[in-house]
Amino acid sequence: MTHTNPHTDPTARRALLDREARLRQLPLTDRDLVRLGEMPELHRWIDQLRATGGCAEPIYLTGYSTTLDAATGEVLRHYSTATEPGGRLAVRCRNRRATRCAPCSREHSGDTFHLVRSGLIGGKGVPGTVRAHPRLFLTLTAPSFGPVHRGEKCHPIRRRRCEHGGWHGCGRTHPDTDPLIGQPLCADCYDYPGHVMWNAMAPVLWKAFRDNLYHHVAARAGFGRSEVRSLVRVSAAKVAEYQKRGAVHFHAVIRFDGPDGPTSAPPPWATANLLLETVHSAAAAVALPCPDSPAYSGGLLGFGTQLDAHPLINGDGGRITDDAVAAYVAKYTSKSVEAAGAVDRRIESPAEIRALHVTPHVRALIATAWRLGGLPELHHLRLRAWAHMLGYRGHCLTKTRAYSTTYGQLRAARADHARGLYTDWDSETITKGAWRFAGTGHTPAEALIAAGIAEDLAINREIARSHHGELSSGEGE
Repeated sequence: MTHTNPHTDPTARRALLDREARLRQLPLTDRDLVRLGEMPELHRWIDQLRATGGCAEPIYLTGYSTTLDAATGEVLRHYSTATEPGGRLAVRCRNRRATRCAPCSREHSGDTFHLVRSGLIGGKGVPGTVRAHPRLFLTLTAPSFGPVHRGEKCHPIRRRRCEHGGWHGCGRTHPDTDPLIGQPLCADCYDYPGHVMWNAMAPVLWKAFRDNLYHHVAARAGFGRSEVRSLVRVSAAKVAEYQKRGAVHFHAVIRFDGPDGPTSAPPPWATANLLLETVHSAAAAVALPCPDSPAYSGGLLGFGTQLDAHPLINGDGGRITDDAVAAYVAKYTSKSVEAAGAVDRRIESPAEIRALHVTPHVRALIATAWRLGGLPELHHLRLRAWAHMLGYRGHCLTKTRAYSTTYGQLRAARADHARGLYTDWDSETITKGAWRFAGTGHTPAEALIAAGIAEDLAINREIARSHHGELSSGEGE
């Protein structure tokens, strides 16, 4: 086959120009698809995307890694991105939010499931004896900042109106998909500053609750506050969830351990009933002063009266199972403020707040956070940086150190397992390498292909899950 040079051959040059003209007439995504189709390393690039699970926002790295025999210095393995498409390697973004990257959020939820589950039944470095420790599943809610529309039959209509002319009730029954759920009956009556300040102080309220828990356990067991910490340890893992009204509440697993953590049994007096009683009293006792400001009438902040606690019983006698609790907590780590109808990115200006496609209630919460964030006495709360989160600035999931394993340990174990599939070295090794950031994200066509890969993997998982269920049911017949 002969190749013509478009720089010297007029016919070839004309054909090249015609082709470029036709490409310019195509939509941007179609032009990008043509570019990918002509890429000589296309198959290797697709392999990289599959390795990331179809990550929606991959991070690209350049560099190398060399594995040496520690005794002899022999090179056992050498990898360099020089031979990869574009000279770079794609890795996962590891974003926990499903709105940003569904494949990575699924992996994060899976890690959360094992993190919480190991603290309930053992495994991942936690002894199985923790299953016999007193444990409960707890939900702590925010107080009321004003009546809002509810999913069940809403507030009954009363004859009198509020001072702004609105009815004190609704009287309708809202379906779960009704956008009115969570919206205030009267926006002028609603305490927007109190709502935002409660969200901002929620992490501090959680710490106060845990401190109170030790104090109330000490009082009921007849020990001093400092002495009780040397006799029993309260281990916990909690996840934050947004209600539809935009207020944060916490779901938590709480466990009594001995003084050495999960490896030691709690003392006989540290019973499940004691844990249940003290959880209620410790939450009710939380009352922290709100940061004072001339523009905002402070007060005491505490948890709402709707507290729900379920003991987790070892065996089949419990109302909810350990796996169900772990799955419930893991589900909320992939969600964020979008459950309340807000946005998952930071706000840069008041003009941006006015342009947001959100409900008036959410817009008012974001605007209130922005306004309060401009007050010098509240700068330490960084409310403007967290206005898109309606003021909440805590982590999605936190745990005490002794509760269970960590995300880092789970990822390291997964990486060790993956390396073990490709290596069988008996000797000790040394790994050297150097890596640099080389970009992030997809072009329009790349995003389409990545989404297709992610969808295919999800379908394969669903088929495998269904097939596993059929086998399990068949074995039981």
